[in-house]
Amino acid sequence: MNIGILIIGDEILSGKRRDGHFAHVVEVLARRGLELAWCRIFGDVPARIVQNLRETYASGDLVFCFGGIGATPDDHTRQCAAEAADVPMLRHPDAVREIETQFGSEAYPRRILMADLPTGSAIIPNPVNRVPGFSLRHHHFMPGFPQMAWPMMEWVLDTRYPNLRDLAPEHEEIFTALDVSESFLLDLMNEFVARYPDVRFSSLPHLGADGVRRIEFGLKGRHAQVAEALGFLQEGIAQRGYKMQAGRVTE
Repeated sequence: MNIGILIIGDEILSGKRRDGHFAHVVEVLARRGLELAWCRIFGDVPARIVQNLRETYASGDLVFCFGGIGATPDDHTRQCAAEAADVPMLRHPDAVREIETQFGSEAYPRRILMADLPTGSAIIPNPVNRVPGFSLRHHHFMPGFPQMAWPMMEWVLDTRYPNLRDLAPEHEEIFTALDVSESFLLDLMNEFVARYPDVRFSSLPHLGADGVRRIEFGLKGRHAQVAEALGFLQEGIAQRGYKMQAGRVTE
């Protein structure tokens, strides 16, 4: 199961707020031996939200969605989640109970609107103000506020996916080739990916302040495969007369 995140909000695209979800999600997943497969960021445009959700529903991926589940006119995520799934909105009794418990009579007439969720949803408890998020089709919708969303995401992982662990590649090797550009090693890299299709490969070029070109190579996969692939790649680079150093690019 691939894992992705959707970050919704005009304020992110305009720069009024800086996103913190991406880095946090990567860290949370890494602690469980998981990794993020993709991320999409888009604004509060209902048609665009629906389009993206239809695509990600169809993928079967596990998706965490941040933002837009409130009741103000610029919050469209709840309604768009229902439209993308072709289900009606329904006032969810568990959400009603949470909101009434927190706010009492002040839940009406406005706060209670946040209990209107896509039919078939299950709620995600909110430890801050008890206005819940919701889950639908392996999609988990949470507020944009990190102090609410982040513990809600961990609750989802711990409660609904307790066995989803250790799916990321088990071993990683990183090294840097010195004083070389990618074009000089392109044939070697193509041969590498053809020979080791199960090893995740990355090539990150870098031009240092000293004007020297470097390439940071990353290999991920099963330990034995990575060890063999590393030997092949480093031998090929050495045969072409280029030097290497362990680790990431440094100035």
